[in-house]
Amino acid sequence: MLVTMGGMKKNGEWKSCDFIPFPMLRKQWQTIVLKLIRRMLSSEEKKQIQSLLQKAYSENAEGFYVYAPKQKGNIKEQLKYIGRYIRRPAIALHRIEEYDGQFVTFRYHDKTDNKEKRETISVEEFIARLIRHIPDKQFKVIRHYGIYNRRIKAKSKKLISAWQKEVRKWIVAIKKTLRRRNWREKVKDSTGTDPMICPRCECYYEYKGEVCIENGELKIKYASMIWQEDI
Repeated sequence: MLVTMGGMKKNGEWKSCDFIPFPMLRKQWQTIVLKLIRRMLSSEEKKQIQSLLQKAYSENAEGFYVYAPKQKGNIKEQLKYIGRYIRRPAIALHRIEEYDGQFVTFRYHDKTDNKEKRETISVEEFIARLIRHIPDKQFKVIRHYGIYNRRIKAKSKKLISAWQKEVRKWIVAIKKTLRRRNWREKVKDSTGTDPMICPRCECYYEYKGEVCIENGELKIKYASMIWQEDI
């Protein structure tokens, strides 16, 4: 089961979800297990076992235990593994090393001790292990829900597109604020007056260059092309 770390609310806002809601998941798992047991029993068996099923339900008020740890490590590699498992056979052909008509020898990776091992079993046992991974007819191996659900896919795309436009506006605004200011902007921000406008006649100065004092002498640091001709 892959779960996004949140979901989209009806008003278009994103609601973060830190992890799976265990209380609800435990109760749901308990209900499903007990229903499956009842479904496999005959009428006579149901009468005999009904009290035990009711007892199991009432004595486990919090639901049945669910093992769903947070995944650690390389998430991309885990996703690749799950993707291969869904679309490919349970065992790759190159792992099957020998077949003599009665027995099959194959390699597998034991996750308990992280070692490569070999096993030889009968053909019947090998087939029995394989068919466990074959889904039932019309069973959906992949289910999409939340923002991936087909029914609200168009709405999700529209909301995400609007959100992306807002993000782009924020980025542009941030870039403008982080842009290096020139000397005129710095003076205007610090003094509140524009140094390029005369305070008496309010006419606009023509900026021709910068002159600084070096070793007691005035040095031209920058001059426009027109001023250089005058010099």
